[in-house]
Amino acid sequence: MQQRILQPGEIEALDKTSFPRILLPQVGSLFTERAARLRQLSEGNPIADYLQFAAKIVDAQHAAQASVTLQPLDTSTMERAQQFSMPLLPAAEHIDPAWHQVLDAMLDTLAGNEGLPEPLQPLITSLRELAKEERDEIATRLLQKEVAARHIGMAPFIMAALQVTYAQRAAALNAADVPYTDPASICPVCASEPVASVLRIGGKANGHRYLHCGTCCTEWHMVRVKCSHCESTKGIHYETIEGGNDAITAETCDECGTYRKIVNQEKDPMAEPLADDLASLMLDLLMSENTKFKRSSANPLLFVAVAEEQAESQTQGLVDPAAQ
Repeated sequence: MQQRILQPGEIEALDKTSFPRILLPQVGSLFTERAARLRQLSEGNPIADYLQFAAKIVDAQHAAQASVTLQPLDTSTMERAQQFSMPLLPAAEHIDPAWHQVLDAMLDTLAGNEGLPEPLQPLITSLRELAKEERDEIATRLLQKEVAARHIGMAPFIMAALQVTYAQRAAALNAADVPYTDPASICPVCASEPVASVLRIGGKANGHRYLHCGTCCTEWHMVRVKCSHCESTKGIHYETIEGGNDAITAETCDECGTYRKIVNQEKDPMAEPLADDLASLMLDLLMSENTKFKRSSANPLLFVAVAEEQAESQTQGLVDPAAQ
């Protein structure tokens, strides 16, 4: 008698107590909740001005997302990805032209009376005047984790516009169609790195850890006490600021020498991965000064970059577009 081997997705379907492997972004509320969290976290924060600046960008994302129209998905590409356990739509290879529309809409919002302060308006003008070809070149480089010094101030705006289109695309998917990928440390939808991980509360996801994509905002499950960068289970430790926010910790890995933050909704139900990661910059600074561990991936609204003009000296620095 022949027996059919069940695939991972079929096994989950038979288990009525299973939890979701994939959490797709809810774009209708994603950006409003993120902006609100940024403003909440800005109170008494040493980088309060920057968090308020980031909240305005996220407000502009929300205003732009309602009117974006994406190109139809390439189903043949997706089918090949599913067949070979690869990410469905790698970000750098699938930039939707609609991102220009999103960026322009965001700039309109940010140039208004409730937008960015006067010193930053020249930056908005510079973004408006860029040719689409140059915009696309910058976008591709950012998605490939490259940033030129002359584009540092523009980078958060461009990444924010791209994020809207990728989140919209991810939201249109069926979670069951998202493949298991190898390595499991990159987004199974767009192949980007997670910005942080989050311990979720509520529903079937309660108590489980998910990695949160910094580009398309998809979340995928990864067991606790496992490095979210190299997937090692050896030498995992946790660092936090004494007397600080105990809802966010840095998970370090002795095997690969990196760290990534974990945001714990069990300790703060309002915690949001990207916002809480950004607001805990002091933890990053302490990690860089007092430990050997390097941050494994950047926050799309605050770059840790090696500028091309500084490549020979390999000088790294935190980039604050609000200071440009």
